Amino acid sequence: MVRSSAGGLSALAHGYDPELCPSSHAASDVLERFSSSVKPRSVISLPAVTSVRVFLFILVALMSVWVLFPILTRSNHEPVAAHSLQSVPRMSWTANLHLGQPNWRSYTLRQAAQALAVDGILIVCTVSHPYMPFLNNWLISLAKYNRHQAVLIIAEDYTTLDFVNSRWPGHSVLIPPASSETTSLRFGSQGFFNLTARRPKYLLEILELGYSVLYNDVDMVWLADPFSYFKNNREVYIIDDMALLKTEYHSHALPPPGKKGRTYICSCMLFLKSTEGAKLLMRTWIEELKERQWSPSVKTNDQPAFNWALNKTAGQVDVYLLPQVAFPSGGLYFKNDSWRKETENKHVIVHNNYVVGFDQKIKRFRAHNLWFVELDAGLSPLAEKGG
Repeated sequence: MVRSSAGGLSALAHGYDPELCPSSHAASDVLERFSSSVKPRSVISLPAVTSVRVFLFILVALMSVWVLFPILTRSNHEPVAAHSLQSVPRMSWTANLHLGQPNWRSYTLRQAAQALAVDGILIVCTVSHPYMPFLNNWLISLAKYNRHQAVLIIAEDYTTLDFVNSRWPGHSVLIPPASSETTSLRFGSQGFFNLTARRPKYLLEILELGYSVLYNDVDMVWLADPFSYFKNNREVYIIDDMALLKTEYHSHALPPPGKKGRTYICSCMLFLKSTEGAKLLMRTWIEELKERQWSPSVKTNDQPAFNWALNKTAGQVDVYLLPQVAFPSGGLYFKNDSWRKETENKHVIVHNNYVVGFDQKIKRFRAHNLWFVELDAGLSPLAEKGG
């Protein structure tokens, strides 16, 4: 389980202040005054000059050791420090940032994208501190397919930002303003709406930087690598949020509107190419959110606005509905046992929705051996490293 407290970064520094070391002239004066005051006793058989020279030699040797000791100590410790830094997986650019003791609170989205993108693609999630256990579980599932290095975690609060970057430097950025929420946000609450409504702004900014992006909610898990499904040059890849079972080879076009006059596509997972069509969809989603604000009578979230945006831009954006068998909703995967068993080797990303509450989600993950926090904790990029 991810610890709730945030850690900090530190850098090793060794050396000495040259102003604390006497100059060679000052040392000579001191030694001359000292040597002139030394009188040879009758019991000493060596000449006085020889005795003074031996004493000076010993004193100079001691001073040399005093000056050189910090340098020798630094050279002995540097390989250990490098080893401990290398124990945390990250890209080389972020390793340089770590060595430079960066201020993660001024770390920008542009810097993060440059550091983490692989083949021009970022894998993105947004998370606040109460959701850290689900973030950890999701990351472990990506690490199984060696896709975690392209992950950018957009933190909604400084506790999350500091914790992630203390364990996994450079993989989290915060886009102000920071959230002040310290408790979990129930689905349908105003706080949940406020949190999810920021998502299209983040995604649009990434697209405008020239990167494609795979977005996931953190209550998802990977059971296979999804990237083979994104190779037919469409602009936007979407998944159905319906629990109703479709034929395995269903249409990949945007479904027709339902009873509410809009489609029922999940905003929980999106793959967006950096194209004008994808940017148009994000801008339209932002505008729809402005028009469909949360109220006590209409306890909405970001998904209806996303579906209205899809419907309004139909024909202008090249969208592709991913196969249901590979990207099932929680209402299908967890509630249709016979279907899940029949299609066991075809599932790619599973969403733990159609259930409300942290405890219920974790219980369900555990029941299906998908709570990797306990099963494969050592694979987590956020695990505390030894050394």
